[in-house]
Amino acid sequence: MTLLPGRIILAFASFAVLSACEGPKGAGETRQILAGADSPDATFSVRHVTRDTLPILLGWPATGVEGGSEGWIKRSRGPADRIVEAGDVLEISIWDNDENSLLTQPQQKVTTFPPMTVSASGSVFMPYAGEVYVAKMPPDAARATIEAKMRASVPSAQVQLNLQSGRKSSVDVVSGVRQPGNFVMPDRDFTIMAAIATGGGVEPSLLNPQVRLARGGKLYGVSLDVLLENPDLDSTLRGGDKVYLEDDDRYFLSLGAVGNEARIPFPSDRVTALDAMSLTGGVNEARGNPKGILILRDYPATAVRPDGTGPEKERMIFGFDLTTADGLFSAGEFPVHNRDLVLVTESPIPTAQIILDIVTDTVLIADRL
Repeated sequence: MTLLPGRIILAFASFAVLSACEGPKGAGETRQILAGADSPDATFSVRHVTRDTLPILLGWPATGVEGGSEGWIKRSRGPADRIVEAGDVLEISIWDNDENSLLTQPQQKVTTFPPMTVSASGSVFMPYAGEVYVAKMPPDAARATIEAKMRASVPSAQVQLNLQSGRKSSVDVVSGVRQPGNFVMPDRDFTIMAAIATGGGVEPSLLNPQVRLARGGKLYGVSLDVLLENPDLDSTLRGGDKVYLEDDDRYFLSLGAVGNEARIPFPSDRVTALDAMSLTGGVNEARGNPKGILILRDYPATAVRPDGTGPEKERMIFGFDLTTADGLFSAGEFPVHNRDLVLVTESPIPTAQIILDIVTDTVLIADRL
């Protein structure tokens, strides 16, 4: 007869405990994290992302941009022929019908010279003509130049020329393709996409591939997706260029009451706050506060602006309320930057599941008693 009152007493005790504590937390609540933001000495500032504030925030500078890149070189169509460069090899034959030719023996009509490498100064040595400059000329122009020089001594000379391109007429596709290697450019309109295709195409394992072009001591970079969508960015290559593809090395961190606390790589060029929530597994239903989604970001000191065209402090926190249409739309337009921290704060009240679990345990204890 005393069991029922005991159960009631334990149940009331359980609710009293719930009212006195907040349960286990994997992250702080919004009020805890933003505490002190209104203080004049605060080291950070808070901006809530809404339809009204979004246009201003989108104009702020990007952060986390990797150094060493010089942008990208746009397409400039080149001639559909090759040119002679230093280091190329010329195979030259001279035809001469003159019976008293200086080059041929009786009954011989053609003289073939051993392969000649174009010197660093851009010339080759020809008998009876001396040094002949042929660099930066298409093969036909180089052949005509040699023939004109030879005819001063061999009036009936006709020159036949075959060009074997050297290093200065080739490019290196270093990595990120199925078959990396050194490839001779078939003409001066050989583009970066053609080089990737010559290397067997993009390696499938790359995540959001980034194309890099090393030229003249500078490094240029662009996303492969951007390159595919903009043919005018398919840069024309030069001899000696080096091309490689690599994973997008940008990432953001996810912490708090989310489905997955991890370092999340960027799967595409642009990731929004709403994308980030999807990539992290969303708000934890049992613990998360959909009204307290925060993005923490560090800005360089040079980006701080007192007039609103940039952040007012180096440390900024952007807040989102995913329980409203305005909050959802704004989150779908606000970009996550490299190395941002996406934090889902804890719900300030115990969830129904936690209450149910404690009450159930209380009843079981009472039964045992």
